[in-house]
Amino acid sequence: MDLEAVIGLEVHAQLNTKTKIFCGCPTGFGSESNTQVCPVCTGMPGVLPVLNKEVLQKTILAGHALDCKIANYSVFDRKNYFYPDLPKAYQISQFDKPICIGGTVSIVADGNPRDIKLTRIHMEEDAGKNIHSSDISNPVSYVDYNRTGVPLMEIVSEPDMHSGEEAFQYLMNLRKILRYINVSDCNMEEGSFRCDVNISLRPRGESKLGEKVEVKNMNSFKAVKAAIEHEIKRQTIMIEDKERIKQETRLWNPDKSTTESMRSKEEAHDYRYFPDPDLAPISVTDEQIEAMRAELPELPIQKLIRFKDEYALSDLDAETLCSSRSLADYFEQVVSTGIDAKKAANWIANELLSFVENIEQMQNFKVTHEMMTELLQLIDSSVISGKIAKTVLGRMVETGNSPKKIVEDEGLTQVTDTGAIEAMVDEVLKANPEIVDEIKNGKDKAKGFLVGQVMKAAKGKANPQMVNKILAKKLS
Repeated sequence: MDLEAVIGLEVHAQLNTKTKIFCGCPTGFGSESNTQVCPVCTGMPGVLPVLNKEVLQKTILAGHALDCKIANYSVFDRKNYFYPDLPKAYQISQFDKPICIGGTVSIVADGNPRDIKLTRIHMEEDAGKNIHSSDISNPVSYVDYNRTGVPLMEIVSEPDMHSGEEAFQYLMNLRKILRYINVSDCNMEEGSFRCDVNISLRPRGESKLGEKVEVKNMNSFKAVKAAIEHEIKRQTIMIEDKERIKQETRLWNPDKSTTESMRSKEEAHDYRYFPDPDLAPISVTDEQIEAMRAELPELPIQKLIRFKDEYALSDLDAETLCSSRSLADYFEQVVSTGIDAKKAANWIANELLSFVENIEQMQNFKVTHEMMTELLQLIDSSVISGKIAKTVLGRMVETGNSPKKIVEDEGLTQVTDTGAIEAMVDEVLKANPEIVDEIKNGKDKAKGFLVGQVMKAAKGKANPQMVNKILAKKLS
């Protein structure tokens, strides 16, 4: 049977506000348990939530970036369910009147460009975190409420993907956009970018969806891709064996590379939504919506096209430099000083990035754009060679010193004295008469050996162009 996978993703992105969605508690990661809480986020009787204006603004900005329709009128609802990690036993979310409707995320998967449709983006509060004791003799569970009330956007796609690779590219591009517009750091390790996957199979060509299985507990994009590919195989085997696919929630076990049943959806209670009486409906005018659209920065695809056109960069260099807004800004700051764009791209993409752990934080990297500019200027002015510059760059990363200081302190200035280089060439020719004979007999490749010997004698500091020029003259 020719089966087609149908995949939809629900992504929770934590907004990078300093305070929570309905109170003034901080949102910092890693604080001591239950130190970032107050009566509002812990749901004490008689308290009233107040919407954080920045949460609304950042969500609307994300809606613009993802080509959503921004609703003039939206409502917060209470999502009633048993939440062991939400003290008030309901979550404040948005149900039938979300702030953003529709939208798309453009991807290229397996060489094919596609627009993945979105259903909606809505705002909601996060829940707390259950912590279970690993001590078998004292099986106790705790709850940390620090995350309770942390602002989230839930970005819901249509069931519009058909492979693990498409889902992988969707998540990569979505995260890149959210980071570019600075609404979320999308750090999966800290839980600020989380994903649930809905997967079903159907005969190819049919429009009716098959029975849906949800997969949770994935902490990386590779895990999402692997879980989807595993689930497609598992469901395919079941359908071919005429077994019934159960609507259920499953967990991804990275150690076994398999999904495992968590609970049956058929046994789960329905969420009971109703408008939250403590929060007024959200009313946003067309003028306010357009004013927020004007705050939208250049998006990744726009920057990629501009980099290729304006700087004549290769596809690979442009894609690397545009992989983060921070890295793209770093490159443009170097180029703005008059450094050749292709040279800057080559040094940043191929040399500098080998030392960089987090390209999202290039503005905090030890080698500042001013230092990188100075290094490339030293190459352009023939103070150092490209080979020496690689050594200098490594020392810049180690010490944080400027390239000029490193060159001066370590005596790395390039030898450009014609007489000195000529003397070294003469010594090398005298010591290698057999190589000279080979070259005179037409074996030009042997010249490389002689160049290497001269550079060795000069401890890598001789100007390579001058060495080649003098060697060619002597050998002719």
